[in-house]
Amino acid sequence: MLNYESAERILSEYGQKHILRYYNELSDEEKQKLLSQIELVDFSVLSSLNDMDDVHSERGNFEPLGAVTIEEIDRNREKFTEAGISAIKEGKMAAVLLAGGQGTRLGFDKPKGMFNIGVQRELYIFECLINNLMDVVKQSGAWVPLYIMTSEKNNRDTVEFFAEKNYFGYNKDYVKFFIQDMAPSADYSGKILMESKSEISMSPNGNGGWFSSMVRAGLLNEIKSNGIEWINVFAVDNVLQRIADPSFLGAVLLSGCESGGKVVSKADPDERVGVLCLENGMPSIVEYYEMTEEMRTRREPDGRLSYNYGVILNYIFNVDKLEKIVDDKMPIHVVEKKIPYMNEGGELVNPENPNGYKFETLVLDMVHMQDSCLSYEVVRDREFAPVKNAEGVDSVVTARELLKKNGVKL
Repeated sequence: MLNYESAERILSEYGQKHILRYYNELSDEEKQKLLSQIELVDFSVLSSLNDMDDVHSERGNFEPLGAVTIEEIDRNREKFTEAGISAIKEGKMAAVLLAGGQGTRLGFDKPKGMFNIGVQRELYIFECLINNLMDVVKQSGAWVPLYIMTSEKNNRDTVEFFAEKNYFGYNKDYVKFFIQDMAPSADYSGKILMESKSEISMSPNGNGGWFSSMVRAGLLNEIKSNGIEWINVFAVDNVLQRIADPSFLGAVLLSGCESGGKVVSKADPDERVGVLCLENGMPSIVEYYEMTEEMRTRREPDGRLSYNYGVILNYIFNVDKLEKIVDDKMPIHVVEKKIPYMNEGGELVNPENPNGYKFETLVLDMVHMQDSCLSYEVVRDREFAPVKNAEGVDSVVTARELLKKNGVKL
């Protein structure tokens, strides 16, 4: 645990000593809370404010990237699955669940994974994902190490929930929790904003921060000493997500690619989904709003959209390459936001206009830093049921329908 002298030394280095301005007024509990926040903050992101032009630089030249199609996978499934099962039995695969978010958009003030998506019975989002992973355990006869990334806000609730539910039948010895690194919010002059006298204004450092957070939590040595070579990272909000999928892993291994990404064929040219493609000859993701009309509508001779394969945030990465990416430092995206802050009078202000910056790393940059990425097509209705909204598109309602369609009792 960080002490006052160490905290002061760190803050002095980054010109942020104002964070300790009210330290002597705080209770012992508040002091500990502030020091633990300082310990979690990655202050190096502040240097990104000096490189704003680089952060907002234009994208490169995009080209389509084909995929191992559903038809090809069906033809080679036995070969792919055999290679994947072999690697899982040898302990070469781990899974990482990105579960730092709250269920706010579902009208639920708890971790999103704790949301009950059942109708006639209790069925939690976390439970759906564990059930999907259990399929692989039964298929391979081996437990897959599962690392669950929480946030500072939802860690306790998540850990206690898994314990209360007895890990939904998963072997708890193979489950580890770690907290995502937090990035501070800064005003336009580069000074870190405070929410109160004992709280720094912080937010999770983006979905690209999962591996650096694992490293900071001291998990890299464990991963390497256990012989884990591949990590399947996936998001909490897709209840049909197939995790540590042996066929997917086998296809990546046999392809010789450094990474792989599960994709679905776009429902239509204007679907709001990022597309796996090439950018300056390297794997990349182009967001829907970055695509030109020509890119959106361009088709191959067989009629398929050229930019056809939408990502579903289910990737396989090689551990050695991830380690190199962390050492090389991922790009930091500086985002202008309206950030609640404490003013000079000690009052919390909710600004009506943007008043500062937040800092994020993105998985799409992690993909772009790979030399190669196998695009692996899956059947949308079998593996893609996002739960982002309470109603409408990608909602609790649509996810329930897809779960029922796949034989899951609700």
